[in-house]
Amino acid sequence: MKTKTVVVGLSGGVDSSVAACLLKNQGYHVIGVTMQMWQQDHLCEEELECSGVSIMEDAKRVADFLEIPFYVMDFRKDFRERVIQNFVSEYRAGRTPNPCIVCNRYVKWEALLKKSVELGADYIATGHYARIKKLSNGRYTVVRSGSGKKDQTYALYSLTQQQLAHTLFPVGEYGKEKIRDIAGEAGIPVANKPDSQEICFVPDRDYAAFLERETNEVERPGNFVSTEGKVLGRHKGIGHYTIGQRKGLGIAFGEPVFVVEIRPDTNEVVLGKGKDVFTDRLCAANICCMAAEELTEGQQVTAKIRYNHEGAPAVIQRVQDNKMEILFSEPVRAVTPGQAVVLYEGDYVLGGGTICH
Repeated sequence: MKTKTVVVGLSGGVDSSVAACLLKNQGYHVIGVTMQMWQQDHLCEEELECSGVSIMEDAKRVADFLEIPFYVMDFRKDFRERVIQNFVSEYRAGRTPNPCIVCNRYVKWEALLKKSVELGADYIATGHYARIKKLSNGRYTVVRSGSGKKDQTYALYSLTQQQLAHTLFPVGEYGKEKIRDIAGEAGIPVANKPDSQEICFVPDRDYAAFLERETNEVERPGNFVSTEGKVLGRHKGIGHYTIGQRKGLGIAFGEPVFVVEIRPDTNEVVLGKGKDVFTDRLCAANICCMAAEELTEGQQVTAKIRYNHEGAPAVIQRVQDNKMEILFSEPVRAVTPGQAVVLYEGDYVLGGGTICH
């Protein structure tokens, strides 16, 4: 039987390195690829590490250690057009995007898979903590990882059936501690490398400054207003804020206040009390279905509204015109336009969409 070829996206971290190691041990012909996605001139040392210089060096060390072919593929154009431009336009529209979801769908999978197939590969693989299952209806779905502590299915809900059919998640059965143990026992050079926590192209987390650099437009100050419309003070520009934010507002009231709405049309940031941050419903657009061809009205689900949200019981109240309305059993905190809502049935991902309001 012909040996299957798999292209592993090597990020220079321990997860993707162990993924490549496991696949090689399982008998696959493994090719390591580092995706060059974000790099500019005149970056500081921290930004250079995130932009790809340190990543490539570490990935090359791992590939040499595993004795597998290694390539660097330039996806900077795809990344800028798909991820950066979307990130900027969403923030300017008063929404808080999740660039990792966009990157997964259109760069790490769509662009990488296309090039990998051209190389003659059967699969691509990453170090994501998730699993893939083919259901009795013939469709593929993403399943929560074998470890409850580390699960990355939230950021994978928009992958297509064709992409899932050609994807492997070798570390999905394990927890992080086990992966580090495997790396240490195998002698993988990056076994103790810390995890990256930041968005790769904004390592300092100063999103407003990044937006100013990208657009050459200075953030416009505007009014903080109450939920009743009363002017409360001045804000630094809507790029500095997100729904549910309490710290860093630069305004004091003697009691906690939170960002409850961002209005780009009037350049206003609405502040309210803790109760104002909770809602029992949301609307989402750009629906992606995974376990079934379509979502069903009245279907009971568990809905996650951000990556670190545990998920809450909900019902799909309406599906129409590539939009859906979700009703929660109990109010949830800080439903944020621009983020994703991902729907689960048990451990299986049913689908999801981008939160409108």
